[in-house]
Amino acid sequence: MTLQRRSRYGRYRDGQDPLATPFDVAEAVDELGDRVLAGDGVTEALRELFRRGLGERNGLDDMARKVRRRQRQLRQNNRLDGTLSDVRGLLEDALEAERRELFPDPSDDARFREAQLDALPAETARAVRELADYDWTSSEAAQLYDEIRELLQREVLDQQFSGMRDAMQQAPNDPQVREELKAMIDDLNQLLEKRVQGIDSQADFDSFMGNHSRFFPESPQTLDELLEQLARRAAAAERLMRSLPPDEQQELADLMQQTMSDLGLNSQLASLGDNLRALRPDLFRSGREQMSGDRPLGLSDATGALAELADLDELSEQLSQSYAGASLDDVDEELVRRALGRQAVDDLEQLQAIQRQLEDQGYLVRSSGELELTAKAVRRLGLTALRRVFAQMSKGNRGGHDVRQAGAAGELTGATRSWTFGDEQPLDVVRTLSNAVRRADGDRPLRLVVDDFEVVETENRSAAAVCLLVDSSYSMVVNDTWGDAKQTALALHALVSTMFPQDALQIIGFSEYARVLQPHELAGLDFTMVQGTNLQHALLLAGRFLDRHPGFDPVVLLVTDGEPTARLRADGTAWFAWPPEPETIAATVAEVDKMTRRKATLNVFKLGDDPRLQEFVEDVARRNGGRVFAPHADRLGEYVVRDFLSRRTSRG
Repeated sequence: MTLQRRSRYGRYRDGQDPLATPFDVAEAVDELGDRVLAGDGVTEALRELFRRGLGERNGLDDMARKVRRRQRQLRQNNRLDGTLSDVRGLLEDALEAERRELFPDPSDDARFREAQLDALPAETARAVRELADYDWTSSEAAQLYDEIRELLQREVLDQQFSGMRDAMQQAPNDPQVREELKAMIDDLNQLLEKRVQGIDSQADFDSFMGNHSRFFPESPQTLDELLEQLARRAAAAERLMRSLPPDEQQELADLMQQTMSDLGLNSQLASLGDNLRALRPDLFRSGREQMSGDRPLGLSDATGALAELADLDELSEQLSQSYAGASLDDVDEELVRRALGRQAVDDLEQLQAIQRQLEDQGYLVRSSGELELTAKAVRRLGLTALRRVFAQMSKGNRGGHDVRQAGAAGELTGATRSWTFGDEQPLDVVRTLSNAVRRADGDRPLRLVVDDFEVVETENRSAAAVCLLVDSSYSMVVNDTWGDAKQTALALHALVSTMFPQDALQIIGFSEYARVLQPHELAGLDFTMVQGTNLQHALLLAGRFLDRHPGFDPVVLLVTDGEPTARLRADGTAWFAWPPEPETIAATVAEVDKMTRRKATLNVFKLGDDPRLQEFVEDVARRNGGRVFAPHADRLGEYVVRDFLSRRTSRG
């Protein structure tokens, strides 16, 4: 008979899912681009991507929610006085058992013992200490008192060394175990003192663990790991004491002191605390913890809970990424593993892999410590922005446009010529194949070579020098128009680069001062949190650009939401005043007049309803002959692209 094996299936828990779909870097670029096109800088956009996650992979916000949930559970379900409550309960039971034993005894000794019990102090620690030499009549009471001492010994040692409770449970009164414990603490102090002096070695640690590994079930592999475990626990123990009410704090401290004296470990444990504090002072922070639940925690468990809360507090800060210079590398993988499990570590590693892949595949580059989008990424975002603009134009029943890589446009002449490197004119398929046929040997398959290719000739189309002036002052953010302006700049750059490669394009951002923006800067373009709308400076830079292209048709497009409030003084510094001074308006209008003399039509895209702005742009239109558009911000790209295309078509 053949036995059939039955298999059980469950969720894979030994690391990353080997069958999970690998993340798509292009998807990450598009996700990043959505935030950039909405107005964020690259760093903010990347941080938002990490917060939300990508696809099915959790982000930092999801991890932070789990951290907060665990913090609430610890604080709302537990309280810290478990050991003190247990000792009080055992003491009351012992005294009650002793009184039951004494009550039927008519002797004077029984009455004397009852008087001793009645005279015990109310403080638990003092009562336990005074009963240390009491000769119990009741065997039950004597056993309960022994349980108090054993409980305290286990809890005090386990508070210092996680896992010690089990060792002491097996042999609570074994002199050999106690001697081994003393020897371990002495050796540990010597090892830590070597670390303080900077003379410890891995061999020292290995020798220590070879002798005392039974006391460390977590199996640390280095002294740093052991030091981290012990110091975090010692810091949590101090935090526990500070979190108790003063009377309970004193009672528990007295009980612990008495227990360490009974074990003969007072000096060793005091030295251990000093060494840990000297090596990791950062962990011993002041503060109290409020835990108001119904479940009392013993001394060891309460210390473990507070150590976990300290980890969660630290991890929560790391996951927030809200401090200056925050980086995904700041998130401690070991903290994530302890607090949230292996799956969260996998999610963190995936987020880190996304950033590495974005850099490795040429979408991100570090410059002066800051991440920037490369030209490759900017091209992708620009085409995305342009597709959105064309889709919006199509919805308005104004005709559709498909973004394709195109050569120089123009009417076909009917002539052809041999293809040369760099030609963007369309191929003449018939002439190309005819050349291949004439050259080919009739006995062999037809093969094309470079010399066979011919392209059709087109009439020359005039080139344009295009200037886009984008207001980058703080008011653009306040008025919620900054993201649309940046998306428009990216769309126009993509349009000129792909459909009109013979054109020259310059994008100028202006606030207090104006500056030329290179293509790779567009995606990371951020508003300027300073006062001033220096249109005069922007027009001055645009004029210089047009003068460098004397044979090109001049195209000037201005996007702004405010009237000019700044100008350049004679020494080249900017002067701001609001309301605008007459000198500022005059200096700006003078640059408009220069544009008119260059025969450059200036079209204005007005993103505001301010009457003073309306008056100014109407005056510009009268002087220059250009037009004023007042689009809604989310249709700015459509208006700018449509205006550019109409002008290029009419002049082409």
